[in-house]
Amino acid sequence: MRDIGFGVVGTGYMGKAHSVALKSVGTVFGTNLRPVCEMICATTEEGAKAKAAEYGYRRSTADWRELVNDPKVEAVSIASPQWTHREIALAAFAAGKPVFCEKPLGETVDDSLAMVAAAEESGLPNMVGFNYIRTPASQLALEMIEAGELGRIINMRAEHTEDFFSDPDEMGSWRTQKRSGGNMGDLSPHIINAVHRLMGPIASLVADIETAYATRPGPDGPETVENDDQANILCRFASGVMGCISISRVSTGRKMGFAYEITGSKGAIRFDQEDQNALRYYDASARTGRQGFTKILIGPDHPDYVNFCLGPGHGTGYNDQIIIEMRDFLTAIETGAPVWPTFRVGLEVNQVIAAAETSARERRWVDV
Repeated sequence: MRDIGFGVVGTGYMGKAHSVALKSVGTVFGTNLRPVCEMICATTEEGAKAKAAEYGYRRSTADWRELVNDPKVEAVSIASPQWTHREIALAAFAAGKPVFCEKPLGETVDDSLAMVAAAEESGLPNMVGFNYIRTPASQLALEMIEAGELGRIINMRAEHTEDFFSDPDEMGSWRTQKRSGGNMGDLSPHIINAVHRLMGPIASLVADIETAYATRPGPDGPETVENDDQANILCRFASGVMGCISISRVSTGRKMGFAYEITGSKGAIRFDQEDQNALRYYDASARTGRQGFTKILIGPDHPDYVNFCLGPGHGTGYNDQIIIEMRDFLTAIETGAPVWPTFRVGLEVNQVIAAAETSARERRWVDV
């Protein structure tokens, strides 16, 4: 075992989650590389110092360049807004350091292309933070599909729906500003990545994108909402399978509606992140009178679960997903081999989003 110094850019929701993962991953998975929380970066010196003390970092800074170029920072984790990702990542690769970057990879496709080019030219480990698809249940779903347990796949329905903006009187914020990417920039990357992982690439699509509430209250009166609230995407995968994806931040009652249903000739599966420690499975070979979806309770026999808990049904949670992806990032650093999902995988998600936006704007089917 050896220590490896990490620098984290960002101290908010995901900055804290990355910090928890860095401090836990060695214990949970017994990794050969043991992260050291070396430096954390916030927008002010005072804020960075406070978060360093709270999260357990040795040092802090308000300048991400100082973090990237510090010799004791051997790997960089980017947990800041997407419009900052490109510049930080390119500087980190130029400094010879592996990069873990939260989704979406870049603010635009051009940003993502530049980040992929820099990552691949450097030959350094790179990874994007798509954590939801790493649940033991979704890893089991992939195993079942690849093993042919569902037979020939004929359809997929998927959604990422939440309700944090379902109240029209909810105040506007940075999330309703154009550069945040809206619902398509915030929620859609997770479910698009998931369908890619389970079904392969999307070949073509037609999309409808809408801003449900054109204005929201602001400190000085009504403010224009500059991005979207919800979207529907019909798609064809490269395999020929048809699918549909719904994404919404105004879906009343849904708190973490990351869900999918995959139908095959021999069976079907359903998953819902609000019940993330279960996978529903329909076995079409069951005799008449015994048919129906069965709840598979996730436990030690399923991927990655046993590292967290020995008891079936006790469950894993949100932060555990990020610990799993931090294990994968450390594996990439240790072996030097690419580990999914690389920056190129993040680019492919951005390309689907761009195609959906083109489709909605031009009212037509678009090839990805």
